[in-house]
Amino acid sequence: MSRSKTALLIVAAGRGTRLGSETPKQYLKVGGMPVLRHAVLRFRAHQAIGTVRVVIDPDHRSLYEQAVAGIDLPPPIEGGAERSHSVLNGLRALLEEAPETVLIHDAARPFVDGAVIDRVIAALDNAPGAIPALPVPDTLKQAAKLGEPIKGTVDRNTLFRAQTPQGFHYRTLLDAHEAAESNTTDDAALFEANSLDVQLVEGAESLFKITTEADLMRAECMMASSMEPRTGTGFDVHRLGPGESIMLCGVDIAHDRALIGHSDADVGLHAITDALLGAIADGDIGSHFPPSDPQWKGAASDQFLAHARDLVVKKGGRITHIDVTLICERPKIGPHRPAMRRRIAEIMDLPESRISVKATTSEKLGFTGRGEGIAAQAAATVMLPAEIDQ
Repeated sequence: MSRSKTALLIVAAGRGTRLGSETPKQYLKVGGMPVLRHAVLRFRAHQAIGTVRVVIDPDHRSLYEQAVAGIDLPPPIEGGAERSHSVLNGLRALLEEAPETVLIHDAARPFVDGAVIDRVIAALDNAPGAIPALPVPDTLKQAAKLGEPIKGTVDRNTLFRAQTPQGFHYRTLLDAHEAAESNTTDDAALFEANSLDVQLVEGAESLFKITTEADLMRAECMMASSMEPRTGTGFDVHRLGPGESIMLCGVDIAHDRALIGHSDADVGLHAITDALLGAIADGDIGSHFPPSDPQWKGAASDQFLAHARDLVVKKGGRITHIDVTLICERPKIGPHRPAMRRRIAEIMDLPESRISVKATTSEKLGFTGRGEGIAAQAAATVMLPAEIDQ
């Protein structure tokens, strides 16, 4: 299924009162990053997902803007009084795009699993709806409430814990919500009520929903125990030739010469891309974008860097810092440094405070000193799940 035909709605309009926090749970931080941001980044890194839209409470607009700062997203969608109203608003907002399928995800489930997304989308080839679920492992007892006598034991063999993202044929889900007469907290229930098949696929324990303080602590413990730092370095060189401008760190700088290469020859972004690939031990820029491939001729290097960023996120990782040094006699980098940091931050979905751009000369020595070319070296710090090697 093509990337543009599967849309995602993240429902983030709830207030999360059960957690007991003044800040809604989707905006609380886990591992130093808002819960919502975890989910957004993981979905954006998945190649099957086209549009990513977030449904929010308009009263939380400032919290939302802080949570997704630096991420290129369409405007948020205004939620409703109930969850089903929020989902309907989101589905209506997708009318112009008219995706074939849509995934609905709870913002309070930050640890999105790429394999689960794959299974849900694949199941939609054979059914109008699909949801991830896990078997119930515990013996189930039936009673009026805690403190009351047990009335019976429930057969757990046919019971499953529903998770998100839940996937549906877009138009079918929209029609079901338009026709619904009451609120529902589960989109699959609408399909069940309309006798539409919803297929179960294997979920993941990491997809638990943050509802209580204990859940929040569990999420923090998962991040603390499962993540470890990795560092990668990158180096790139391009010669100078005839031209009128130079592309450096995503910024077009007027100059009396140009960098020569198969792509736009942006040594800064190339070095950062290699640093990220090194941090996840996934080859180098040439192995992902061979210079022998004509489709990359003249290509903008921001797409190389975005690809490396997505590879990190797809592995469940988080980029925490980028440091790049440009080595040249000319042009002077200082006047362009703020624009470079801003552009790299945009591509990386990171705040500018995590981007460092430095410059130095080689004291007139070597090819950079003679003005024959420009070099760049970079370092990237990435947090990756420790179990990635297991």
